Amino acid sequence: MPKEKKLVESITSRDEDFAQWYTDVVREAKLCDYSSVKGCLNYLPNGYAIWENIQSILDKRFKETGVENVYLPILIPESLLQKESDHIEGFAPEVAWVTHGGLEKLEEKLCIRPTSETLFCDYWQKNIKSYRDLPKIWNQWNSVLRWEKTTRPFLRSREFLWQEGHTLHATAKEAKERTQQMLNIYYDFITKDLAIPLIKGRKTESEKFAGAEATYTIEAMMHDGKALQSGTSHYFGNEFPDAFNIKYLDKDNKLHSAYETSWGLSTRIIGAIIMVHGDNSGLILPPKIAPTQTMIIPIAQHKEGILEKANDLLTKLKKEEIRVKLDDSDKTPGYKFAEQEMLGIPTRIELGPKDIEKNQAVIVRRDTNEKIIVSLNEINKKLTEILETIQHDMYQKAEKFLNSHIQTATTIQEMIEKCNNEKGFIKAMWCGNEECEDKIKALTGGAGSRCIPFEKEKLSEKCICCGKDAKHMVIWGKSY
Repeated sequence: MPKEKKLVESITSRDEDFAQWYTDVVREAKLCDYSSVKGCLNYLPNGYAIWENIQSILDKRFKETGVENVYLPILIPESLLQKESDHIEGFAPEVAWVTHGGLEKLEEKLCIRPTSETLFCDYWQKNIKSYRDLPKIWNQWNSVLRWEKTTRPFLRSREFLWQEGHTLHATAKEAKERTQQMLNIYYDFITKDLAIPLIKGRKTESEKFAGAEATYTIEAMMHDGKALQSGTSHYFGNEFPDAFNIKYLDKDNKLHSAYETSWGLSTRIIGAIIMVHGDNSGLILPPKIAPTQTMIIPIAQHKEGILEKANDLLTKLKKEEIRVKLDDSDKTPGYKFAEQEMLGIPTRIELGPKDIEKNQAVIVRRDTNEKIIVSLNEINKKLTEILETIQHDMYQKAEKFLNSHIQTATTIQEMIEKCNNEKGFIKAMWCGNEECEDKIKALTGGAGSRCIPFEKEKLSEKCICCGKDAKHMVIWGKSY
C-alpha cells in the first residue's frame, strides 16, 4: 500500500461512525491523547497551538472592553464552597477533594476548583469597601477539574483548559450589560474567527448555571446534528455577593449590595471546530485560527534549485505575516499532501521544476481541493485573498448546514418522529413547566432544551407536551 494513502485510510468514514471518526481525527492529527490519569488529557503541540491562537484572539478582545487578567488559587476550602448552597449542590457530584498535605490529614479538606466564583467572592469581600473600588472586570486563563464519569477528547475531560471571567458591579444594570456584552464577544469570535454559525439565547431555569439568576448561551450544531454548548455568560444578581457579605458604601455613605457576573469558554470549542468543519481526510481549520495557514511542499526537491526557491518563498511569505511552514522532509509528496490535509492546514503550495520555469506555484485549497495557479510575483496577495475566501466559504457552508437541519414541530408525536428519523434541532413551543421539559427529553430519547432564542417566534399557542398555553419557543436537540 503506498505510504501516502495510509493516513486517510486510518480514518473511519464520518457518515459511517461519527464518534469513531472524531476519535480517529484527534488521534491521527496528534491533537491530544489521554494521560496516565484517567479522564485527563495530554494536549499535544498541534492541539495546543490551536488553543494558543484562540486564547490570543479572545484575550485581545476581552482587554478592549476593560477586562484585566488575574490568577487565583487552584484550591478552595470546603467552608467557602458551602457559602452558596445552590452552587455547592450543583457541583457536588463533580468535585475532587484534597484531604492530606504531605503525610498529615488537613483540618479542612480543600476542593480542586471546578470553577472560581467562591474564590473571587472571598477576595472581593475582604477588599471591596467603596463605590470607588467598582467595577471589577477580571478574567483568568486556567484549568479546572470536574470528576466526569465519561470522557471524550476536548468535549468532556476531568481537567480542561478555559478562561473564566468574573465581574462585580455597583448596579444590576451594569452587570446585566456586561453579561450580554461578553456573550456577544463569544458570538462574534466564534462566527467570525472560527467560522461556526450559532444560535444565541437564554437557558431554561433547569439548565442554568448553579447559583445564577440567568444563564445565556451560544449553541453550535455538529455534523451529526447534535448541539455543543460553545460559551456561556451568567448573571448572578446579588445572590453570590450577599452570601459572601460583599457590600460597598456609595457617595452618600450608604451600604449597598453588589452585582456579579461570570462567563467562560473552554477547549470544548476545539471539538466544535473538528466536528463542524472536518471531513474524511481529517481536520479543516479556519485560516484565522490555523497555527499554520499554508504548507510549502517542494516537488522533486532533490533537483538543483528547488529547495533554494522554496526557502526563498518561505521567507517572502513570513514577511507578510502569513503563518507558513516548509515540508522539506524525505517523505513522498503524496504523503506530505495527506499529512497537510489531516492537520487541516488551509492551503498548500506545490512548487516543482516546471513551476519554477514558469515563475508560478500551485495553491491547493484544503476545504475544496481546488488548485489555483498563481504567479510567484503576486503570490503574497493571492494567497491572502484565498485565505479570506476560505474563511468566508467555510462559514457559509456551515451556516447552510445549520439552517437546513432546524425543523419545527407542533405536536409531541411529530417531534418524536423527527428526533428518531432526522438529525438536527427542533423548534417547538413550551409552557415553561420543568415537568414538561423533562418529559419532552425522555419521550424524544434525549432532545433537551438548548435555549430560548433571543429571536422570538410563535409557532402555535399551546405547549407541545401538555397542551397548556405556551410561554416560549425553545430550540430542542440532543447534545454533547
